Amino acid sequence: MLKCAMPDKFPCRSHCPINYALESFGDKWTLLIIRDLMFKAKQSYGDFLSSDEKISTNILADRLKRLEALEIVAKGVNDTNRAKVIYSLTPKGRDLLPIMLEITQWSGKYYAQNNAPKPFLNRLENDKQRLIEEIRTFWDSKAKQ
Repeated sequence: MLKCAMPDKFPCRSHCPINYALESFGDKWTLLIIRDLMFKAKQSYGDFLSSDEKISTNILADRLKRLEALEIVAKGVNDTNRAKVIYSLTPKGRDLLPIMLEITQWSGKYYAQNNAPKPFLNRLENDKQRLIEEIRTFWDSKAKQ
């Protein structure tokens, strides 16, 4: 295995940039966790377990550890309940926004049964850059609270 810019626990198969992305977040469960953090305001282990896709507890625990080790997700504690662990996207994780929007747009175009709101898909099609800026502004305002 090659040595790469990932924790030793996760060696890269090659130095290809697409391979690095796939090694980091390329399985379905990881992308769904990122989706839940990014678009559905989910933050806790229980929140992720309640998603429609029904991730198993062992896979969820593994993916959260991996995302944390890769510095895509940060683990913290809830301000109102110090015993409750919460997860959030790091700047590295938030930088996945354009990729997640591209996947959403592609699925909206080719999967008729998708549940993305039509107005959202229209904005993706017609004004993606402004949508990205608005989402990032929203995140920045939440971070200041």
